[in-house]
Amino acid sequence: MLPVLLVLTTVELASGLVLDTFESTLLQYPSLLVLVPVTIGMAGNLGSILAARLSTAFHLGLLDFSPDDDLLLGNAVATIALSLTLFPLVGAGAWTIQTLVAGTALDFVTVVLVATTSGAVLAVLAIVITLIATYAAYRLELDPDDVVIPVVTNTCDVLGVLVLFGVVLALV
Repeated sequence: MLPVLLVLTTVELASGLVLDTFESTLLQYPSLLVLVPVTIGMAGNLGSILAARLSTAFHLGLLDFSPDDDLLLGNAVATIALSLTLFPLVGAGAWTIQTLVAGTALDFVTVVLVATTSGAVLAVLAIVITLIATYAAYRLELDPDDVVIPVVTNTCDVLGVLVLFGVVLALV
């Protein structure tokens, strides 16, 4: 696990550097600043939940990695549904907190749209990364409980930053 953890640490550092390049945008729109930690955390959580469910299914012998596997598809759909349910609430909460603390800089719809779009993209990416990591653990005969969750969580944290700022650049 040490090589994996070293690579993931380097990836996390890169995420911090990306975050630093958007400092002026974050200071200009404080509601986006509120969204950063929540988006990063939610992206990692979505991936972790899916990874835990797939690892359990793997250990029970219920996962076969075929495109028509109902368990796999059901968990993927549940991940997307969870994202589309939670991220609009996250956006509304970020806008509310920012408005109460410092007044408003971005309108409500824009903040919710940024959060929802980021969440939808992150859910799809979390599914892809989780499937790849789980399948790689299976092929390499590693325990997915030990490998998949750290890989997915760190990767989704980094992607959370990249996707959020990609969406901000596209919509704001």
